[in-house]
Amino acid sequence: MNAARRRRVSQRARRHVQWPMVLWLTLVWWVLWGTWSAMSLVGGVLVATAALLLFPLPPLDLDVRVRPIGTLVLVGRFLVDVVTASLQVAWTVLRPPRDLRNALVRVPLRSESDLVLVMVAELVSLVPGTVVVEVHRSSFTLYLHVLDVREPADVEPVRERVWAQEARVLRALSPRPAEVLAQPVGGTEEAP
Repeated sequence: MNAARRRRVSQRARRHVQWPMVLWLTLVWWVLWGTWSAMSLVGGVLVATAALLLFPLPPLDLDVRVRPIGTLVLVGRFLVDVVTASLQVAWTVLRPPRDLRNALVRVPLRSESDLVLVMVAELVSLVPGTVVVEVHRSSFTLYLHVLDVREPADVEPVRERVWAQEARVLRALSPRPAEVLAQPVGGTEEAP
């Protein structure tokens, strides 16, 4: 397919209304208006459709397969991580060590899915002590600010926790988690 034809196909694909996005924007419209009427529903659908036609988005590629056991493991482990990290951060705040240092840590992900990238970034940021400060979508890399990293050896466990979180997200939502998890992880040359 030549470049001009690919461009036309891409433009046509972007002009199509994506119904999952219309549903989501309509729900947001309803919540913002706070009125649960038929007129509000029709208005939300019209506004969502107009917004998507005027400001086209790239096509959604949600290749998702929800796995109940993987989802339970993801949620359960996330709750354990939040409680454990909350206690560790509270202890650090109440009894700060003399050599308290923080670090920026680069973590390349194995998955090349936008959904996985966003979910891992959100789950990692919600755990106290770690904040995602930058995301590079082109390389699927997260940059984290991490509390209490005293030496270079403390960086690798941070990466391992993020990669474990990515694996749990993949096992919960990916149609082919084994294929992605078999891929090698990107470079790990960083120091605090």
